[in-house]
Amino acid sequence: MPSEGREGEGKPVVSMRGIVKVFPGVIANDHIDLDIYPQEVVALLGENGAGKTTLMNILYGLYQPDEGVIEVNGRPVRFRSPRDAIEHGIGMVHQHFTLVDDMTVTENVILGLKKYGLIPNMRKAAEDINKLANDVGFKIPTNAYIWQLSAGEKQKVEILKALFRNISVLILDEPTSVLIPQEVEELFNTIRKLKKKGLGVVFISHKLQEVIEIADRIVVLRKGKVVGRLKVTEANPRFLAKLMVGREVFLQIKKPPTRTGPPYLEVKGLSVMGDKGLLAVKNVSFNIRSGEILGVAAVAGNGQKELAETIYGLRKPLKGRIVIKGKDLTKSSIAERIGRGVALIPEERLRYGCLPRFSIAENLVIEKVDEEPFSHIIPGVTDFLRLRELNSTAMIEYANKVITKYNVYPPNPILPAGKLSGGNLQKVMVARELERGSDIILAVEPTAGLDVAATEHVRKLLINARTEGKAVLLVSSDLSEVLSISDKVMVMYEGEITGVFRPGEIDIEEIGLMMAGAKRMPPEVISRAWVTY
Repeated sequence: MPSEGREGEGKPVVSMRGIVKVFPGVIANDHIDLDIYPQEVVALLGENGAGKTTLMNILYGLYQPDEGVIEVNGRPVRFRSPRDAIEHGIGMVHQHFTLVDDMTVTENVILGLKKYGLIPNMRKAAEDINKLANDVGFKIPTNAYIWQLSAGEKQKVEILKALFRNISVLILDEPTSVLIPQEVEELFNTIRKLKKKGLGVVFISHKLQEVIEIADRIVVLRKGKVVGRLKVTEANPRFLAKLMVGREVFLQIKKPPTRTGPPYLEVKGLSVMGDKGLLAVKNVSFNIRSGEILGVAAVAGNGQKELAETIYGLRKPLKGRIVIKGKDLTKSSIAERIGRGVALIPEERLRYGCLPRFSIAENLVIEKVDEEPFSHIIPGVTDFLRLRELNSTAMIEYANKVITKYNVYPPNPILPAGKLSGGNLQKVMVARELERGSDIILAVEPTAGLDVAATEHVRKLLINARTEGKAVLLVSSDLSEVLSISDKVMVMYEGEITGVFRPGEIDIEEIGLMMAGAKRMPPEVISRAWVTY
């Protein structure tokens, strides 16, 4: 398929011709052509593992192509590292954050730059960063440490870091996966400003409506090949989904009726300290019954992440109680909570959800590796030691079944988990937690970064879990997802519950007001909802 062009609208700033990249057992890029023009947003669409990020990692100098040529402003180039790419005006914001947690925003943005001196002039750097942030419409505390920021704020720092290097092409890999609707609109306004200043933008996303809203041109990949090139005026979500997956995809999921049972999870007067030294969760009380999904609607950084982590045992509450299936487990360990049927799908899968250097198989069984058939007690060793020997064959057999069931790509159980694309790694995390037979599922951004087919699959799995009588806490920045699959919705603002309702009972504008703290339901209405709903 010939490379797309835009006759009469100037020359491309970047041209990629015949790009091939092969990994063991898989052709990630199969003779791909791509042009990137100034003042244009080109969207790359495709399923997880389709080759989108690999192609951009080649352009950014992280990978070397096995075949093909890259041209910048008409001249052939060869990038041996990201430094080479940056020097030629290519910047990339990765799906997984590459920031240093123990450094400030300013220190992260200027990291590796020489212009501020051997002993950097931090005041001047902060002034320059604030000016750039104001130009693109960001509000970021430059003296804050990265570990103190929400996921959405970290994403903005990544974008600032790229823009600070005077780039002409900005690659955004799943930039909205951790942003709520208001932040997405801020980002799109920023992209439009960057277009006007002459930048070319590559926008990698699985969110079809976002692509249609922000892109000028769309290139669709499937299994390493280009299967579609079209202008955004020729696109609609259903057609794009079919191009990506190769079959019809149901973008709306039907939710069957369910019978609720007793509360599986009860949270009573819970208060939790956040990383910034302030209360992140303030006197929160709610319950989730068996057979229902409770969705949390909130802007990033309003305590929903800390709430889920405290229920799982990653944080200790200042006060309050956590009752799981009738037993008070407020002071219990994570292992005890897992034993009582609690599972966590974490927001930051690479940081908290897996061991990147361990294989897919090892990650899938890590929480039950001390059980048969994955290990057995070594004969002849004393009962006191109870040393166990791993059964790698059983681990791989189990992993192969799970990989097939959840459509993980590439289907290689011994591949290190850190080598997977973000979406496929998420499939592994979801599979591990759901396949344990847990009764209480804490799903924090479970579909972030997933393509339409995988999103459809994960949502069906959560609905199936609820139909089977499990209790699900869904924390998602995708408000449409919360409203479409939840049985009840809890709105949070600055660590407090501002509203509880069933989907369809109130309109989007009212929900937005509660998410912004501009409107609250009376406390007695909220308290009564946990009894009457």
